Amino acid sequence: MTPIVELVRVSKAFGPVKVLAGVDFDLYPGEVHALMGENGAGKSTMIRIASGDHRADEGEIHLDGEVRRFSGPREAQAEGIAVVHQELLLFPALSVAENIFLGHQPKTRRGFVDWAKMRREARELLDRLDCPRLDVDQRVSKLSVADRQRVEIARALSRQARVLIMDEPTAALAEADVKRLLEVIRRLREDGVAIVYVSHRMNEIFAIADRVTVLRDGKSIGTHPVSEVTEASLVSMMVGRDIQQLFPKIEVKRGETRLEVRNLSR
Repeated sequence: MTPIVELVRVSKAFGPVKVLAGVDFDLYPGEVHALMGENGAGKSTMIRIASGDHRADEGEIHLDGEVRRFSGPREAQAEGIAVVHQELLLFPALSVAENIFLGHQPKTRRGFVDWAKMRREARELLDRLDCPRLDVDQRVSKLSVADRQRVEIARALSRQARVLIMDEPTAALAEADVKRLLEVIRRLREDGVAIVYVSHRMNEIFAIADRVTVLRDGKSIGTHPVSEVTEASLVSMMVGRDIQQLFPKIEVKRGETRLEVRNLSR
């Protein structure tokens, strides 16, 4: 099977700082591919390149096996690549339906917004995400964080997203909402959507991901089936040393006394 998206030897620098150095990454339809790494490892830059927000200095992006070079996010979106950012990019004063179809509202033959069709299709998208109680006419400002996230996902699906990049999607969610989100991701995977899941939370990686790639200092350390790794091995790949040596006991030579108090009374 050909990967839907593949990054080949991708490098990126900002001034003198090398952020990515020859990174490889691939993603298949109907797969959840986790991306892990410490802060500053290059995860955000990698997903920005994949979504057209940044351009790589070196390397290639393959889409359906063909080399592509996105001029910007809109071009990537047109090819079915969408990002759900940690900080959701919604308009609080607009309704759920308006946010979902912002920028590509269905139109009547005369060129006016087809409100009935927009509400109907918004309802269908939310039902697909198991959100039957969410009112499509409700203002987004009235929604919980979890419901706003579902609106963001529905917006991506409204553009026929084939690739969904989720950046720390559970950072602000309660435990019950995390479980519901993971169930939504499973449904999308069954529908053939390819998902990049960026997270630091080990329990979520083992619960939802098929494969995991670890970045460290801008380099891809390895890609493995989740069934073949452990929490300890992932941490070791992220930090570059054995987890048992994270806080090693060392002998410290006692120096000269700087302060001494004897027989203090008050």
